[in-house]
Amino acid sequence: MTDSSHTFGHIDNSRPHPARMYDYYLGGKDHYEVDQAAAADVLAIYPSAKTGAAANRSFMRRATRWLATEAGVRQFLDIGTGIPTEPNLHQVAQRIAPEARIVYTDYDPIVLTHAQALLRSTPEGRTAYIQADVREPARIVNAPELRATLDLTRPVALSLNALLHFVPDEARPYEIVGQLMDALPSGSYLVLSHCTGEFDPETFDRLIDIYHEGGIPAQVRGRKEVEQFFDGLELVEPGVEVGHRWRPDEETLAEGLSDADVSFYAGVARKP
Repeated sequence: MTDSSHTFGHIDNSRPHPARMYDYYLGGKDHYEVDQAAAADVLAIYPSAKTGAAANRSFMRRATRWLATEAGVRQFLDIGTGIPTEPNLHQVAQRIAPEARIVYTDYDPIVLTHAQALLRSTPEGRTAYIQADVREPARIVNAPELRATLDLTRPVALSLNALLHFVPDEARPYEIVGQLMDALPSGSYLVLSHCTGEFDPETFDRLIDIYHEGGIPAQVRGRKEVEQFFDGLELVEPGVEVGHRWRPDEETLAEGLSDADVSFYAGVARKP
């Protein structure tokens, strides 16, 4: 997601972009010097940014596996997709359920240039891509690509990973999440991860300044504020937790991460 000064179809490489900075943290190659410079500023004061980004990807994979295996979900709406990093959400879901259907959504045109990687579905399933901004939820849920791919009378998992810390309070993030979940039927799920400054407030104040200097809106939130996104939903055990503590697998446990290394909260909840 970008701020509103970015235009559709135009890749602005004069300013850093969160998706491209995230790509840098993950060791990708789809970023510009301006992104690398901003990411280097972040890493200089918070070297764990790379650890947190990798832990977030790991949470996405575990949550998707749980949804496909334990909850029987076969439809996914992933908003704020970012630059593709294998395995992508549809690959995780379709390994378990080849018939799974996934709609990806992002506002940054650089993601569109990589969308082919997101659209390599199994023959039994389907994937689609919508270029849209999370701040326009009605546009997403009414998009023809979404309606042609997902059956909104059946449960959908809405995935908002590492996205809402780029939606400050003035953009009404809680209302946005509410509108998106309102469009989905009973039995749907919300999957969410969100950066927090609770483990090192001073450092995160400085990180937010770096993002703001680059023209990127950003706001970290505490556990209670993250839990608020799940109001009216039934949280899956263990509730809202630091990302690596959400149903860790053997690989996650072996990494021995600290809460401060990870610095994001994550949760999965069912719509009754």
